Amino acid sequence: MRIIAGTYGGRKLHPVPGNKTRPTTDKVRESIFNMIGPYFHGGIFLDLFAGSGAVALEALSRGMQRAVLVDRQFAAIKTIKQNAAMVTDPDQTVTVWKMPAEKALQTLAQQDNQFDVIFLDPPYAAQQMTNQLAEIWDLHLLRPKGLVICETDHTADLKAVEHYKLIRQKDYGLTLVTIYQGKE
Repeated sequence: MRIIAGTYGGRKLHPVPGNKTRPTTDKVRESIFNMIGPYFHGGIFLDLFAGSGAVALEALSRGMQRAVLVDRQFAAIKTIKQNAAMVTDPDQTVTVWKMPAEKALQTLAQQDNQFDVIFLDPPYAAQQMTNQLAEIWDLHLLRPKGLVICETDHTADLKAVEHYKLIRQKDYGLTLVTIYQGKE
């Protein structure tokens, strides 16, 4: 697992030990950024089920200014911090929270945070994507014209979701990537 492109392109990342996380493959990550960018001039990125932090760190490497990474597993938090230390510079801010996604959304809203890109990749067995999309909208966490990227398996039905415009959906075998833009 590595950073694919940008400032930190080629740097290797540590995976989360054990089998409780399912990392986004390099191929899927590269495809996601080719669909939404591939490079940015600032912006704030939220990774709600961060795992190793690879997706958010890729966003920083490609020009995002700030990232918030959330995971509820201690091993993931430890790995995120280790990876972030290898690939960020002093001008970039990485915030790492150990908490469930639902609590993180509430806390982010209380702090008046808004994001340009939100990445949702929950454990496939516990997908509640439509609920999370609704909560993100209701809490005003997505900036106007912001994007939400959902990585799911094929059991998630994400074609039409209230308040969002489907931008693109791509199948990668076991993984389905769906990209939405918030409606105005």
